Amino acid sequence: METADPRNSVPPGRAMPFFGFVVAVGALAVLVSAGPVAGLPDRLPDMPAAFWTMAALAVACDARPFVPPGRRETSAVFPSTCFTFAILLGWGLGPAVAVQAVAVAVSGWRMRHALWRTAFNAAQYACALAAAYGVTRLGPGDLFHSGRLHWSDVAVVFAAAAAWFAANYALVSAAIRLRFGGRWWPSVRLGLAYELLSTGSLLLLAPVLVAAARASAALIPLVLVPLFAVYRMARLSAEREQLAALDPLTGLPNRKALLTEVAEQVHLHAERAARGEPDAHLALLLLDLDRFKHVNDALGHAVGDRLLVEVSARLADVVGERDLLARLGGDEFAVVVPRLTGMDEARELADRVVAALAEPVPLDGLPLDVGGSIGIAVFPEHGEDFATLMRHADVAMYDAKHRNDTVAVYAAESDHNSAERLSLLADLRRVLESGPADAPAAGVRGGDGAALAPGLAAPAPAGRGDGAPRGRAGGAVRPGSGRRWLRRRRERVEVRSDDELINQIVTGADPVRHRTARALAPEVPAARAAATEPAVREAPTAAVDPEASTRISPGGSPSEPRGGARPTAGADDPAGDPGEITMYYQPQIAIATGEVVGVEALLRWRHPRRGMVDPGELIQVAEQSAVMRLLTRRVVDDVVEQVAKWSAAGINLRAALNVSVRDLHTGEIADQIADRLTRYGVRPDRLQVEITEGALMADPRRVLATISQLHRIGVGIALDDFGTGYSSLQHLRRLPLSEVKVDRSFVLGMAEDPDDAAIVRSMIELAGALGLRVVAEGVEDERTWRLLHAAGCDVAQGWFHARPMPAEELATWLSRYRPVRPR
Repeated sequence: METADPRNSVPPGRAMPFFGFVVAVGALAVLVSAGPVAGLPDRLPDMPAAFWTMAALAVACDARPFVPPGRRETSAVFPSTCFTFAILLGWGLGPAVAVQAVAVAVSGWRMRHALWRTAFNAAQYACALAAAYGVTRLGPGDLFHSGRLHWSDVAVVFAAAAAWFAANYALVSAAIRLRFGGRWWPSVRLGLAYELLSTGSLLLLAPVLVAAARASAALIPLVLVPLFAVYRMARLSAEREQLAALDPLTGLPNRKALLTEVAEQVHLHAERAARGEPDAHLALLLLDLDRFKHVNDALGHAVGDRLLVEVSARLADVVGERDLLARLGGDEFAVVVPRLTGMDEARELADRVVAALAEPVPLDGLPLDVGGSIGIAVFPEHGEDFATLMRHADVAMYDAKHRNDTVAVYAAESDHNSAERLSLLADLRRVLESGPADAPAAGVRGGDGAALAPGLAAPAPAGRGDGAPRGRAGGAVRPGSGRRWLRRRRERVEVRSDDELINQIVTGADPVRHRTARALAPEVPAARAAATEPAVREAPTAAVDPEASTRISPGGSPSEPRGGARPTAGADDPAGDPGEITMYYQPQIAIATGEVVGVEALLRWRHPRRGMVDPGELIQVAEQSAVMRLLTRRVVDDVVEQVAKWSAAGINLRAALNVSVRDLHTGEIADQIADRLTRYGVRPDRLQVEITEGALMADPRRVLATISQLHRIGVGIALDDFGTGYSSLQHLRRLPLSEVKVDRSFVLGMAEDPDDAAIVRSMIELAGALGLRVVAEGVEDERTWRLLHAAGCDVAQGWFHARPMPAEELATWLSRYRPVRPR
C-alpha cells in the first residue's frame, strides 16, 4: 500500500549515499546519548512532577503537529521541541533524548512516516540535543538548580538554543541534498526564515517553562494556552491567505497564487535544466475569451458570471492534475503546465482547451458561443521569471487575436512594446526634444524668388553637422546669445536625466540588457566619460550609403533596405548621443517631359548603436505615444523650411510629406502646416500631404474633416499606396484629392507580370477620368518607365531616376540633371 507522504521514497540512484548518511547520523546519536539514556532508569523514581508533566505534554502535542496550509509536511511545527529543550535545561541529556524519541515515534505514526524516516528524525533530534547539552556544560554549571540567574546563564541558554538549531538544520539540509540533489544553498536559504521563526520561538519558550516549573508544576500546562492561541492565529492567518489566493467567483487560484506557483516552478525547472533533464520546460498559457463582452452587454453581468463559472468547469476538466488553472480577472484565465519536454505538448493542451470551448454553453435555454484566444510562453526560451513569461504570453495572446487565430506562441517580432522599443522611444524623444528652436532664422523667406539672407545662398544641410546648436537656417549660434544657450543647456541636462531614469527602468525590465549591463559594469565610467566629450558627427555627404533609404510611412519600400553605419566603440552608453534625424528627398519626374516637378520627404534616423533605424519600426513605435506629435512637428518644420530655402534660391519644387493616422485624427496638423507656411512665406501649393487608405478606414469622418481643412488652406492631398487597402472607391469621389500614388508592389512587377500591368493601367485610367494626377512609385528600370508612359502615367518616382538623398546632395544632383523624354 502506498504511503500517504510521497517523500517516504528515495529517488533512484540516491539510495546508497542517502541511507549511508542516515546510518551515520543514527550511529552518532547512539554514541552521544547511549550513556545518559542508559542511566535514566535509575533516575526516573526521583523525577519531579514537573518532568512528567512536560514529558506528557511533549508526546500529546506531537500527536497532532501543526502543518501550515499551503506548505509541505516537512514544514510541520512540532511543539515537543519546547518541552524536550526545557527538560534538557532542567534535567539533562538522557531524559530529553528519551522523551523526544517517544514524541517522534508518535508523530511518525500519526503522519504515516516510513520507519527509516522516523528513526532518522529521532537521531537528528538526539544529535541536536547533544550539541545544546555540550554548550550548557561550558557554562557555570546547573542553570536552574541554584538561586538567581545571571547574564552569563542567559547567554548560555541562547548559545545552547543556537547550537540545537544549527545542528538540526544542518542535518536536515544535508539529508535533503543527498535525497533530491540540486544546488545546496538555495534549498537551505528558502526555508531558513520560516524555521527560525517557528522552531526558534519554541526553543526560547523552554527557559520560561523551567522557571515556571521551579515555582510549581501546575503552572506548566498553562503554556498550552499561548501555544493554542498561536496555533489558532496561524491557522486563521493561513486560511485568510488561502482565501486571498482564490477567485471568489470560480474558486480557482487567482493572480497571487499564480505568481507564487510560477516562481516556485521556475526555480525547480532551472534545477532540472542544470541537471540536463529533458522535462525542464515550463509553459504559461494565457486565455482570453472571445465575445464575452457581448454577453455582458446583451444579457447582463449576472449571466456573464454564470458563464465564467461554466467555462472554468470546462477548463478544469481539460487541465491535468499537475497543472495549475487560475483566473486572472474578467474573462482571462491562465494555465501553468510544468515538466514539458518541448513546445508541442503545450500546443496540444492549448488545442484541447480550444476544443472544450468550441461547444456552446447553454444558459437558461440559450446556447452561448464562446471561443478563446490563447498565448503561450515557455520557460526558459521566452523568459526566466513570472513577469517576463506573463508579458510574453500576453503578447502572444493578442497576436492570436489580431491574426484571427486561436493559439499563438510568443515571437519577438510580434512584441511591439519590448524593452528595446521602449529604449528606442526614449532615444527618439531625446533627439526630437533637442531639435531646432521654433523661431525661424532671420532672412529665411520663401515667396517668389525672394533672396536669402547673407550666408544662406546654398541650401543648408538638413542634419546637424558638427552637433553644435544652430538656428533655423542652419547657422551656428552666436556667442552672445546667452539666454538661448542657457535654455538649451538646461534642457539638455534635464533630458539626459530623464533618459537615464528610463534606461534604468528598461534595463531592469529586460533580463538580457540587465545581464549585459552587469557584465559591462567596469566599463561604464569610461563610456560615460567618453560620452561627455565633444562628439564630431559626420555630416551627410555624397558617400552616404544609398541602401539606407527607406520610406517614412509604415508600409515602406521593400526595395530600399535599411543599412547605415553600425555601432561604434564609444556608443554603448545608453544616456549618450541619441543620434540625429535627417530629412532625405527623392525626386519625382514628369514622365512626358522628364522635368523634376517635386520631391517626397523621407525621414532618416541614424542611431549611434542601431545604425540607420528602419522608418517603419520608428513610425510604429512613435504612433503609440505622444512622441508622434513631436515627430510630425519636426518633419513639418524641416520640410517647410527647406522648401522656403529652395524657393528663395530659385528652385521651385513641390514637397510631399507623409502624415500618420494619429495626426489626422487630432486635426492639429492642419493648424501647424498653416502656421509654418505663413511663417516661412511658402505658397500652399508647394506642399502636399500624403495619406494612406488605412488612415481613411480608421475614422473616415475625422480624417475627412482634417483633409478638408488642409484643402481649404491650399495644400494638395495625395492618396498614397493606392490599391493596397480596403477602402471604397467612393473615397476618390468624396475626398478633395489632387493625386493618387500607385503602390510600388504593382509597379515593380508590371514589366514581368501582365496582371500587375493591367492593374496599373486600370488605376491610371480611373484616376485620369476623375481628373487626378497619377504618380507611380518604385520605378527602377527603363522598361517600366516606358510602360508607364504608354499607359498615360503623369509622374514617376524611383531609383531609375534617383535614390533618396539629403537636401545638399539634391541641389548638386539637380545642377547635373538633364531631362530625358521617352521616345
